[in-house]
Amino acid sequence: MFRFRLGSIPVEVHSSHLLVSAVFAYSSVRWAQDSWPFRQVSDAPAAGYTSAMVVYILSWMFIVFVSVLVHELGHALASRLFGYRPSIALVWLGGHTVPTDAPGALPWKRDLLITSAGPFFGLMLGVASFLGHIVLQGHTPALDFFLQKFALANFIWAVLNLLPVLPLDGGRISNTLATRVFGPRYGPLLSQGLALVVCVAAVVIGVRIGEVILTILFAMYGLQAFRTVAEVLNGGRPGRELDVMKSPLAQKLREAKGALDAGRLDEARRLAAQVLEGGDALTVELAAHAHHLLGWVALKEGQGRVALDHFSQVQGLQVEPHAVAASFSLVGDDARALDWWKQAWQVSGDRTVMHEYAGTLIRMGRAQEALKLPEVDAASAFACAERVLFIRGVYSEAAAVGEQALEYAPSASIAYDAACAHARARNLSDAMRLLRRATELGFKDGDYAASDADLASLHGHAAFEEWLTELRQSAAS
Repeated sequence: MFRFRLGSIPVEVHSSHLLVSAVFAYSSVRWAQDSWPFRQVSDAPAAGYTSAMVVYILSWMFIVFVSVLVHELGHALASRLFGYRPSIALVWLGGHTVPTDAPGALPWKRDLLITSAGPFFGLMLGVASFLGHIVLQGHTPALDFFLQKFALANFIWAVLNLLPVLPLDGGRISNTLATRVFGPRYGPLLSQGLALVVCVAAVVIGVRIGEVILTILFAMYGLQAFRTVAEVLNGGRPGRELDVMKSPLAQKLREAKGALDAGRLDEARRLAAQVLEGGDALTVELAAHAHHLLGWVALKEGQGRVALDHFSQVQGLQVEPHAVAASFSLVGDDARALDWWKQAWQVSGDRTVMHEYAGTLIRMGRAQEALKLPEVDAASAFACAERVLFIRGVYSEAAAVGEQALEYAPSASIAYDAACAHARARNLSDAMRLLRRATELGFKDGDYAASDADLASLHGHAAFEEWLTELRQSAAS
């Protein structure tokens, strides 16, 4: 391994990259006998032919090295556009670029742009080489060779790398898009099913043209795609379960899960983000578990968009329907959330999930339909509807739902929550009206109300101070 820097971007070149590129070059010698440098030694003794072969192999190693480096530099420079500090590693026949300081996982749109930048840079190198060959053709055999092979290598690699097969860039793009369109449940299955078909076709082509490396690579990729499809069909779990993984990253992920369960969300986020920075040790399974965990951290913090970004990057591992439903609810997409809540309720039979489903119906103006659900509790259904609106920050709508709830389930807590929503929306007169209604229904905790941040906009107003005084006197008598 050797290291260097391109400006502020560190680059590592692993010995496996040099070895595989040398093997690749050697495997193509039989097709190069009529070109440079073999043509120059066609009449030479064996020593001359051996020297030509060494020059040919080293030349191809250089072409592969520069082409892969430019490809990875595309990923790295796109990462820099978003303020990340990327690092590049060249391994085997390709490489990978990691935005080392990304906060957890990349949002899916950024991920798509960064992923697409690599093939784009490679394609531009191919175009530049092709144009250079047209302009400079005939100057020297060596220059013709390098320009022609740079163009050929980068055009072919751009096409191959955009095939919808993981771990190629095209596979990452297709998996992300399929998950966004078809959801975490069906997206990975469809993308990996497509990858399997492409791999089978590539293997057949590789066997027919006698390309050993192509055949081996796509056979490996196809096997991984087959395993993922089989695992999703058999229950939606990718590979090994987290509790039986033995790597240091798996241990760190278990610690993150423990922190999440204990409510230490900052610690859980930090540990899971470190897992995603695991480099060569990061497997598809571990990445799936890390994104899944970070999605739940985001949900618990009320960040629906961030949760969806993480869940969209979960490959193979089934994301719980109620988690997806909650994410859509938090971003205000109740139409999509409704189907997910219904599915989650039908699968689990859980009453809490059923009330979230009812709350979604209420937010969509279908309260009568919501209250016809079996054994539904009106207060719980309206509370679910109001809480989501409150988290979204649409306080006036939350207050309106709270007042609607009082028609079906008059209670002090519902009236008080509606008053808090009005106060957040700075509807001060309505907030005081609902606080008095809460008092009529039995609310008595003046000390709590005085310290409640949701009522901060009322502090110092005569009506509010008078209400607090009356409440405390009532409690003291």
